[in-house]
Amino acid sequence: MRELVFLLEEASAKALLEGLLPRMLDHRILPRLIAFDGKQDLEKQLVRRLRSYLNPDARFLVLRDQDSAPDCIKVKKKLTGLCATAGRQAVSLVRIACRELESMYLADLRAVEIALAVPGLVKRQSSAKFRHPDRLESPGRELAKLTTGSIRK
Repeated sequence: MRELVFLLEEASAKALLEGLLPRMLDHRILPRLIAFDGKQDLEKQLVRRLRSYLNPDARFLVLRDQDSAPDCIKVKKKLTGLCATAGRQAVSLVRIACRELESMYLADLRAVEIALAVPGLVKRQSSAKFRHPDRLESPGRELAKLTTGSIRK
């Protein structure tokens, strides 16, 4: 069985991938999701986590939000450089969610309405704000406003 290790900026990315990966990956691939406490924590621990990973055949995917960084290419180069420092450049894939991963949720408010049982969200999809969620300054904040008090635990 092959192992694909996701090194993630935050728990919200982990929650998203827990729902998506079983539908997308071949059953012979074991996904391992490791969430950090934000981008600074991810960058601070990345080299150590990659170097100390015991499975030499594991493949790694690093996922981080662009957030307010002006240039996502520079962010990606920095993370790729950290992977190279750890000796894992040949087996690492770095992806930057421009701006935030939460933009994916805002792009499909019908799915959010169904998943969280929040009536009326689909009607908001036609507003300019939610037709182009990548243009929002803080998609995570917008998503929180739409769903506050509605998330089931």
